[in-house]
This record gives sequence, structure tokens and C-alpha cells, in this order.
Amino acid sequence: MSGGDGLFVTGTDTGVGKTVVACALLRAFRTRGIDVGAMKPIETGVGLEGPLDALALREAAGGGDALDDVCPLRFALPAAPTVAARAEGRRVEVWAIHAAYQRLKARHDCVIAEGAGGLLVPATEELSMADLARELDLPVLIVARAALGTINHTLLSLEAAKKRGLTVAGVVISHADGELSAAAAANLGSLRDALGDALLGEVPPLAGGGSAADTHIDVERLLEAL
Repeated sequence: MSGGDGLFVTGTDTGVGKTVVACALLRAFRTRGIDVGAMKPIETGVGLEGPLDALALREAAGGGDALDDVCPLRFALPAAPTVAARAEGRRVEVWAIHAAYQRLKARHDCVIAEGAGGLLVPATEELSMADLARELDLPVLIVARAALGTINHTLLSLEAAKKRGLTVAGVVISHADGELSAAAAANLGSLRDALGDALLGEVPPLAGGGSAADTHIDVERLLEAL
């Protein structure tokens, strides 16, 4: 069983649950005997505790890779990468991302990378996250928020991915905001219908920073897509 070259996990928004989903996939791949590496190419909002998303991803992948490879670019301001880099008088150095990615690829059968925010968030002045996924030659998995507005956000993300020539491996719905209102639940049912076979799973509300189980995601179907 193989994960191909890997996967680029993106979202319809920030704070939508990308890291939770990516960590679940890393653990699921490993339990299936796939040697998988983790990557968070750019992390913003990094404080004294370090890049928390990247640290969680590295742990889910087994913890064997250098943090500088897992997360080559880190910025303090919790903003888009270009904005956070400018605040420090720096630039987003794409060459550093590619170099770290190649080192991870050399050590693992595949790599699961998590983007910052959504597909059209600027990675550099010239490149969006969608462009970065294409440069890394990775199919994308879209994590959609279970909330009002999600139909528009999810379908726009799918349209943006396809217009940029990206392969979409599927969509996972994340209940990152907790329990839904009746209206939001009805809205979500409409999104499930619209997605059809593209829907690969749904992560329920998780208490106290809990972890998603691979049973929440159809990992076997995802691997087939890869």
C-alpha cells in the first residue's frame, strides 16, 4: 500500500481543523505501514512554545525528522505569510521550502504537508498556497468548516483548485466550532449532497483538544485516490 508522493492539506478558512485532520492522516498512514513524513512549510503566529502545528504534525509522523525540515519557515505575527514576513523585515524563501521537502521525500515514501490558511492565501508576493501545492506536485485535500457559509467556501475552494490545475483528493468536513445550530446542520446536509463521492469523512466536535480517529476519514478511499 502506498501514499504516492503525498498530500497537501488545505482548508476553506483558518482555524478550520487542518492540523487535526493532517495528524489523523499521518497516524492512519503509519498504522497501514506507510513511511510518511510531515511538513508545515510556513507557520505564522509562532510564540515561545515554538511552531505548535508543526510540532503536532512531527509527533504524529513519529517524531524522527528535524524541526527545520518539518517547518522551515516560521514567523511570529499570526497573519498571512507575506504579512508576517514583512513584519520581521524578511521574505518567504521558497527555496528553503523546496529544499526541506526534498530532504523529507528522500527519507520517506510520501509526505503530508499542511498549508497556511486556504488555497488563495499568499505564500509569497507571487505565489499562493495553491501555487505552492502545485510546485510541490501534491494533490490537495480540502478541510471544510461545519458552519453556515460552508457551502460557498467549500465550492469556491474546489473551483479554485481545479482552475489552477490541482488534483483534488477529496474533502473532509471538520466540526472545529463545536455543536451546530439547527440551521447550520441543515445547511451542512446540503453540502454533503453537493460533494457526493468527493466527501471522504467528517471529524466530529472534539473535546479538550482531542485527536481525530482515522475512522472519521475514509483513508482507504483516499489512498486509492492517491
